[in-house]
Amino acid sequence: MDVFAAGHDHVVFHHDADTGLRCIVAIYSTALGPALGGTRFAPYQSTDAALADVLALARAMAYKNALAGLPHGGGKAVIVGDPATGKTTGLLRAYGRVVESLGGRYVTACDVGTYVADMDVVAETTSYVTGRSPERGGAGDSGILTAFGVYQGMRACAQHRWGSASLTGRRVGVSGLGKVGSRLVEQLVREGATVVVADPDPGAVARVRAHQPDVEVMDPVDLLTAPLDVYSPNALGGVIDAATARSLGAQVVCGGANNPLTAPEVADVLAAHGITYAPDYLTNAGGVIQVADELQGFDMDRARAKASGIFDTTVEVLGLAERSGVTPLVAADRIAEARMAAGAARRNT
Repeated sequence: MDVFAAGHDHVVFHHDADTGLRCIVAIYSTALGPALGGTRFAPYQSTDAALADVLALARAMAYKNALAGLPHGGGKAVIVGDPATGKTTGLLRAYGRVVESLGGRYVTACDVGTYVADMDVVAETTSYVTGRSPERGGAGDSGILTAFGVYQGMRACAQHRWGSASLTGRRVGVSGLGKVGSRLVEQLVREGATVVVADPDPGAVARVRAHQPDVEVMDPVDLLTAPLDVYSPNALGGVIDAATARSLGAQVVCGGANNPLTAPEVADVLAAHGITYAPDYLTNAGGVIQVADELQGFDMDRARAKASGIFDTTVEVLGLAERSGVTPLVAADRIAEARMAAGAARRNT
């Protein structure tokens, strides 16, 4: 793989023999400020696979942070290994020293395989970390504002599609009932939406129904073709391919899952079938907004106010897409790229 061709500002490989740490930190851009992005801990099959993942994730974070209006560039880190067996206090401290060595160009947080408690340990050896526990002055579980941001994006889609931001009476299918999906269900029920839920884990469904007994339950595969106003993917990515897009039963797709489309071209298929698509990195930015606020001394009201701006940005993206005859995915990229270019221009003057 040609690392230079990927266009990243900085890529660091580090191996600590004493703790077994093997990590890669990728900084895509610092045009808008220090790169911010989580640490993924996963058993990659090869160094090439880990590198490809961290480069893609860092670029995605740059676009997400720009679109969210944050004073941050995009970065990401991956730790190669099984978090269930290889994660130790010593390894996390060693990783913190790697982050510290970058001098503030990269600020880390949680991602797949890492949690709030892990960031507390990382914070023992670096000050460039967020997503810590409230007891350590942190923002805690970022799923709170991730769900809130998805809800705001969904309201904006309703405004664009039906002329009203209200979701009252709308039939919304929520696939994936983890920290984000379950909180999203609560907000939708509170507004008066008709909610259909799906998750392969019966326990997750039971936990949601214990608080929201009136929601309808459906198989995740069946939910894709069910007649819905909104389909909201909030679990794993890659759930909508070209064939699925053609048979989708919803008029709007808006969720918190990363990369719900198997390829960018699927956005064209959705558009051709008259389906409004809100890009994932636009609507799920509430979490990064939450952890970014921690760097100022966390204030939930301030972070929530910032996350509410996802509504206006979604309206802007959908409007630009319609006026320009492009997909919302292309429109979102254009807005993010313009913001990064403006940041680079300011930095270089």
